Amino acid sequence: MTARMMQQSDTRSRSPRGHPAIGLHGHPLGVKVAASAVTEAVGTFILVFTIAATAIAASLARPVAGSPYESLAVPVAGGLALAVVVATLGRISGSHVNPAVTLGLAANRRFPWTCVPAYLLAQLVGASSAALTAWAVFGDRARSVAHLAATQPAPGVDIWRAFGTEAVVTFILVLAVVSLASDSPVPSAVTASSIGAALAIAILISGPITEAGVNPARSLGPMIVAWEFTDWWVYLTAPLLGGTLAVTLYDRVLRTGVTPTTQGCSAASTGERDGLLAAR
Repeated sequence: MTARMMQQSDTRSRSPRGHPAIGLHGHPLGVKVAASAVTEAVGTFILVFTIAATAIAASLARPVAGSPYESLAVPVAGGLALAVVVATLGRISGSHVNPAVTLGLAANRRFPWTCVPAYLLAQLVGASSAALTAWAVFGDRARSVAHLAATQPAPGVDIWRAFGTEAVVTFILVLAVVSLASDSPVPSAVTASSIGAALAIAILISGPITEAGVNPARSLGPMIVAWEFTDWWVYLTAPLLGGTLAVTLYDRVLRTGVTPTTQGCSAASTGERDGLLAAR
């Protein structure tokens, strides 16, 4: 490749401000969009199925090599599942697996709006499929008794306390995600485990209050399949608010260096793809 061709390829692979269009975990934006959407569906399925299955088993008092699950089971399961998803799939789609991450990035020009519908649809499909699978695995009582782990505020918790709790814990999670997955020098294995730990912390805090939504897809998927929509708007809007505030704070106050802007979500040419991958 001539020097001129290399220069043109590098120019095409960069945003108008001259920075590589790279998303979370080094995911090149606008490259293999369909594969990224499928990956988001698979990653969300793994995360939500793990959380829902653990919560259902605990609710139905299903023992595992001894007594039934205790309170730590769901946060541990959720944290481990997210760590696995980030470590294995992050390079393909950025492992958002959460509309609060996707919309928080898009609102701050860190993710192209043209990609948002595909990601949100994939996340909802993955979460709904996870709830259907949990129903098939645990039987009818999973839906009639455990409601497929659909979230709702605990008894005695008013709607605004639930809203505030969901916003705060999602803020914690998304701040960890955007900080660790953007330009952190932390090794990838530590990044994945730290993001998983952030989710575990969020579930530990919010579990007794809201049953730990922290993710609109995780909440709405089981709600749709179980047909239980208790205070659904809280689990949709509060995480989106918390996630957007987290990305905004990181980009405008905490981040060092220049924040990269995004390109569109159209399929990239071979030259663009090579330039993006080389930029990693």
